[in-house]
Amino acid sequence: MTELTAIDILILPDDTMITHAKEWNARVRKKLASGFALDSSHTPHITLLQRYVHTAHLEDVYRVVGEALTAAPVATLEFTGVKLAHMEMAATPGVGLAGLLVQASPAVIDLQSALITALELYTGSDGTAAAYVTSEAEPDINADTLHYVESYVPVHSGEHYMAHVTVGQAPLEDLTTFEADPFPPFVFHPAGVAIFHLGDNGTARTELHSWSLS
Repeated sequence: MTELTAIDILILPDDTMITHAKEWNARVRKKLASGFALDSSHTPHITLLQRYVHTAHLEDVYRVVGEALTAAPVATLEFTGVKLAHMEMAATPGVGLAGLLVQASPAVIDLQSALITALELYTGSDGTAAAYVTSEAEPDINADTLHYVESYVPVHSGEHYMAHVTVGQAPLEDLTTFEADPFPPFVFHPAGVAIFHLGDNGTARTELHSWSLS
């Protein structure tokens, strides 16, 4: 069986979004202390594309992603944070995965499409926990995560793309309360693009390659 790596091609946001994400992470962790912190191994980010790729071709993946970025109109990549939302996780009943939903400019969707095409030759399927980063603290990869990456194209891409920054976990009732609060929109831009090795719940655990956009 060919070895696979679960990757996230992602936007590294500017300080505006980083500040908002860390503030929300602190807020939800007050409700669920066991939830993950946004730190060096749980990087705040906006996913452009998640894929299982053939580990033996990671260098080829870096090359074609770099070529797609060179061809993209980087100056028109823009995002607007619009609200807090959550997704229920079957692996953690009563607890939701919270994120800041953002509106992406058309150039972001075009870049995602270019990346999907560029990676076709190196994409695999049926990834298992072996494709992910695990640790003693987080030894397992839940079924929701495995399916999410497997079905990212087409279920979460193109017209179905919902850009967001994951900010943590909290009980569903607390998230419902948070989501009812006023949320002033804010505009932010990418500071860079990176490829990360994924962990459980789609967290960006280990940086594999990066490109600065500043």
